[in-house]
Amino acid sequence: MKRIAVLILMIAFGVAGAAPASAQRISPEENARQSRKAAKKQQKMLKKANKKQQKAQKKALKRDRKENKKANRDLQKRHSTSGVTF
Repeated sequence: MKRIAVLILMIAFGVAGAAPASAQRISPEENARQSRKAAKKQQKMLKKANKKQQKAQKKALKRDRKENKKANRDLQKRHSTSGVTF
């Protein structure tokens, strides 16, 4: 019974000892590294979003050109068939 109690206490102290390690202050070098990493990640996400937006704009322009081309073709067909026939 004592062995079980000791084992439980050892596990509890082990878990409690591991938690404050992550709560320690970080060094200025580590802080700078994390800041650079976060800035790089932000730039990457911004670049990805811009690329996605450009792709959407290109797609919309292509769709508009296609619609205009079709409308002009239909308009020419109407004008050529509505002429006077002999």
